[in-house]
Amino acid sequence: MEFPCSLHLLFLSWFLSAHIFCFMAIAQRSTYIVHLDKTLIPNVFADHQHWHSSTIDSIKAAVPSSADRFHSAPKLVYSYDNVFHGFSAVLSKDELKALKKSPGFISAYKDRTVEAHTTHTSDFLKLNPSSGLWPASGLGQDVIIGVLDSGIWPESASFQDDGMPEIPKRWKGICKTGTQFNTSMCNKKLIGANYFNKGILANDPTVKISMNSARDTNGHGTHCASIAAGNFVKSVSHFGYASGTARGVAPRARLAVYKFSFNEGTFASDLIAAMDQAVADGVDMISISYGFRFIPMYEDPISIASFGAMMKGVLVSASAGNRGPDTGTLNNGSPWILCVASGHTDRTFAGTLTLGNGVKIRGWSLFPARAIVMDSTVIYNKTLSKCNSKELLSQVPDPERTIIICEDNGDSSDQIRTISSARLKAGIFISEDPGVFRSATFPNPGVVINKKEGKQVINYVKSNISPTATITFQETYLDANPAPVVAASSARGPSRSYLGIAKPDILAPGVLILAAYPPNIVATSIGENIELSTDYILESGTSMAAPHIAGIAAMLKAAHADWSPSVIRSAMMTTADPLDNNRKPIIDSDINIAATPLAMGSGHVDPNKALDPGLVYDATPQDYGNFTFSEQKFKRTVTNVGQGAATYKAKIKAPKNSTVSVSPQILVFKNKNEKQSYTLTVRYIGPNNYDGSITWVEQNGNHSVRSPIVISSIIEIW
Repeated sequence: MEFPCSLHLLFLSWFLSAHIFCFMAIAQRSTYIVHLDKTLIPNVFADHQHWHSSTIDSIKAAVPSSADRFHSAPKLVYSYDNVFHGFSAVLSKDELKALKKSPGFISAYKDRTVEAHTTHTSDFLKLNPSSGLWPASGLGQDVIIGVLDSGIWPESASFQDDGMPEIPKRWKGICKTGTQFNTSMCNKKLIGANYFNKGILANDPTVKISMNSARDTNGHGTHCASIAAGNFVKSVSHFGYASGTARGVAPRARLAVYKFSFNEGTFASDLIAAMDQAVADGVDMISISYGFRFIPMYEDPISIASFGAMMKGVLVSASAGNRGPDTGTLNNGSPWILCVASGHTDRTFAGTLTLGNGVKIRGWSLFPARAIVMDSTVIYNKTLSKCNSKELLSQVPDPERTIIICEDNGDSSDQIRTISSARLKAGIFISEDPGVFRSATFPNPGVVINKKEGKQVINYVKSNISPTATITFQETYLDANPAPVVAASSARGPSRSYLGIAKPDILAPGVLILAAYPPNIVATSIGENIELSTDYILESGTSMAAPHIAGIAAMLKAAHADWSPSVIRSAMMTTADPLDNNRKPIIDSDINIAATPLAMGSGHVDPNKALDPGLVYDATPQDYGNFTFSEQKFKRTVTNVGQGAATYKAKIKAPKNSTVSVSPQILVFKNKNEKQSYTLTVRYIGPNNYDGSITWVEQNGNHSVRSPIVISSIIEIW
């Protein structure tokens, strides 16, 4: 059947066969925390370390040896003897089973972090020092990430070079001097700094560049750079929230910053110059969190420059934009760019509301202080409850001792500001607006609660003569469920620059990410007159998601030096997880139903699985040319990067009202790095917006390679 002109077939990656999803069914070893009864230590051991190491040795002898991708045998990681007695070790399930029979065994559980680390995202991404991508890549050591942005605050502790070896000899870049910036500000972590503003001056020669150097004056570049590759920094927080040790995704990678965005303007000519220089200097990855709206691919400087970078072996990770949730709002949609969507993690920030009757409700809050709101009067007044008029709220008697309940009016942020200007002590804001949970601005004491909780609070106030409440702040929790969730603001595909491909490519953490910030810039405020600064701040947007992917890409390059940009992108996309922490489809926060690939790409990035993807698509420049003109048939080539011979069989799930066929249905690989091709044919009748998949299942093996297929109604081009 012919394609209706009103519909368009979308495939979810640069190779048009869509994003592959690789499930590794291999029985991997994991790190476990083991508790032991020290009173049962055998007398033959001089100390607990000997007992622990001997216990691991006995497991090696008792359980048949088996090697996984990262560990050839069980391994002792740490011995503990102060806060509790026991150890941590890398074990398989069979080895753990044997351990449970050992003398003194009390309990064991999988390793996990209980304090936040750089927005907690390294833990959320399951990066750990004992197994997976971190140790395999040496934390990204000696890979160079180029960050194209608004510059950097070089004094930040995130850019100290403690523990860094000498700068790679292949590095060709410079540390360019300028206003409030000299060469001593670069080091073995921040190995290069450059800036480009001739485009600004060409547009208006009378402009005086106020900060004519790589120094950051708005915080965006500093924040993004530290997310990608910031060093370890202990005891940081956002005014008491998200406290812990800050660290970038690839904490041992090198940073080179290229400032092209200034207070005086941001021009495409400067951006191209920055990217051109970055490639010449020898960066391995580029992270860029800027975009151009509604321009053709052939006029998009990021698209064009990124293609050239790809030809030179440099991968570009770029943000999708923050114009969501409408369809077709995405930037950076060219097939050779790794386009990144933004998601929530499992971390939340809170204040606890305690009613006078003892009922406790955990509400959302980021009020930036340890405020005292204790046993204060709570009022509910239908006339005032919209909380959108300072004049009306001025009628509240004794406002500085009063908590007011504000009902949902669709703009909680405005309500919080209005409460602040009316000088009420605190507010209880009833709202389920997803935008509230992306903003770090909370200038007045208060909490945000949902409608069910709001009804409970209102009933309490109505049924008591003197209702009171207490609110405590600066609380951080790591139990959000479900997670991840696609941020409503994350721009949706497809790209209007090219409607023949679905974008974004992948989902990464991008909501309230803790990272470095210039201390001379206002970070947030209390009330109308008190402005606050900080060295680390929570920020949201796809701008924060893109450097996560750049950091992961850097570590994959460190672990697999021979991988091309296309292979690295393929490895991440084909192993991305479409399921949340409940093992259900990831939710779109705007509509609270399963997200489509036009919102989240192939799923949430899984760095450790990307280390061993099974099959990869290594697209050539000719593939991209074919891509531009393909319609309903797609011939694609995959490379076996597994350990040896393998056979894969196709499994089809056709989108509704569609037929999908593949030829051949079986791919046989005799050797590692062998290539095989297949042709996928899709026919559909519309109108519809559905997705399906083709999955290559390894026979008698452990890999399942899934590619989502998306069919969407066509959208208008600008």
